[in-house]
Amino acid sequence: MSAGIGAARDAVMGHGKASLGDKTMVDALVPFADALAERVGSGAALDDAWTAASTAAREAADATAAMRPGIGRARSHGERSVGTPDPGAVSLALIAATVGRALADG
Repeated sequence: MSAGIGAARDAVMGHGKASLGDKTMVDALVPFADALAERVGSGAALDDAWTAASTAAREAADATAAMRPGIGRARSHGERSVGTPDPGAVSLALIAATVGRALADG
């Protein structure tokens, strides 16, 4: 599962050309994938690792509110978007949290 999430991260970044700090879903996806790989690699159960990773994604998504967009649709909004988190990052964090709850429920 972790390898698949890592591959998805790489594909999204390669296709969209976004990097960390561009105020895109990548700002939540990278911390999610990294935290999941770290937890799974240290022997955590998938549901516990996923929960920790989804928390990292949510924190990262919230942090996009302080960013100015560097790429994507929001780029044209510039400074006006500061104060609002990136919708893609927030959506990714919400999906990750929902999947995490399903994993925890078995």
